[in-house]
Amino acid sequence: MRRRDQRLMMIGAAAAVLVLAMTLTVTGLRDSAVFFVAPSELSEKAEPGRRVRLGGLVVEGTVSRDTDGAVRFAVTDGATQVQVRYEGLLPDLFREGQGIVAEGSWRPGEAFEAERVLAKHDETYMPREVAEALKERGEWKGGATP
Repeated sequence: MRRRDQRLMMIGAAAAVLVLAMTLTVTGLRDSAVFFVAPSELSEKAEPGRRVRLGGLVVEGTVSRDTDGAVRFAVTDGATQVQVRYEGLLPDLFREGQGIVAEGSWRPGEAFEAERVLAKHDETYMPREVAEALKERGEWKGGATP
C-alpha cells in the first residue's frame, strides 16, 4: 500500500469516528433537553409525554394531598390553569400565590406529572420565563427585575 492510500484510509477512519461521536452527542442531548412552557402554551408547544418545564403561579386554594401522598395543585399564567400532580417532598419555600417551575411530562386530558418542583429562593426572585409570560399577559405584579 502506498503512503497516500494509507493517509486516505486514516482520514476516512477519523472522519467516520467523528461522525459517530457527533451523532451520539446530538441524540443524547435531544433526549435530555427540557423546554420551558407557560400554562397557556402547554397544549400548543409541548409534545404529549415529552419532558418540559411548566412555570407559573400556584393558584390560591388548590393545594391538596391525595391519599397516596401525592400533592395536587394548579399553576396559572393568568390566562390558563393547569393541574399538576407531584409525588415527593415540596421545597420549603413552596406556597400558594408563589412562582414555581415544575419539571415533568404532560398528556392531554390528564394532570401535568411533575418529577421535580422548584420554588423561588427569596421575596423578589421569579424565574425569567415565568415573569416574561406574565408580562406578556399583563399579569405581572412584581416590582423586581427577573
